[in-house]
Amino acid sequence: GRAMAAWSRGLRGVLLDINGVLYDSGGDGGGTPIAGSAEAVRRIKASGLKLRFCTNETQATREKLVKKLQGLGFDISVAEVTAPAPAACRILKERGLRPHLLVHNDLVPEFAELDKTNPNCVVIGDAAENFTYANLNEAFRVLIGMEKPVLISLGRGRYYKETDGLKLDVGAYMKALEYACDVEAEVVGKPAKPFFESALAEMGVPAQQAVMIGDDIVNDVGGAQQCGMRAVQVRTGKYR
Repeated sequence: GRAMAAWSRGLRGVLLDINGVLYDSGGDGGGTPIAGSAEAVRRIKASGLKLRFCTNETQATREKLVKKLQGLGFDISVAEVTAPAPAACRILKERGLRPHLLVHNDLVPEFAELDKTNPNCVVIGDAAENFTYANLNEAFRVLIGMEKPVLISLGRGRYYKETDGLKLDVGAYMKALEYACDVEAEVVGKPAKPFFESALAEMGVPAQQAVMIGDDIVNDVGGAQQCGMRAVQVRTGKYR
């Protein structure tokens, strides 16, 4: 109604979360689109608003994720996706860091250009089935062996929703390593400020003229508001 019209005045950019907003992922790499979401993306684009897809998805490369979403009927390209892995790669290169990776097998190609010999940091993502005791212990040993441990996390989510129910997310395992090593992780995905700032920069839109739409009150809504953006929580995905 009228309030919505007033609220959306001066709006130039929209940031959309993917998992739980556009679709619920399935453990088999499939997933179910959320009713009306493909049409909503089309309408946002047709309206002339700038659009970025902002995801903490770290179970697949952006290419693979985009192919899947295109197959589900979404108008989306890799260039429109802001994701944690490429952001992490930039940081690692800038700081001359060689990562020990505790990530999903399907994400490993995102780190192909980096030197991983004799690692001097740990990068943790949503490793799903790779979160075994052995793998966590290996990451712990790399960290505890450092004079100044560096732990980089591709997100801090607690859980997310798949078609067969809720799944533990990277944040739970990040906390385990933080606790064991008495270290504070650097988060490069949502809700970290630089993540939203780079999405805004890619759109060329100031925070005041952008809105974030997500299903996570902390990572999507809270993170966006801390950057001076407006935010909307949808009642899909893991919304309870």
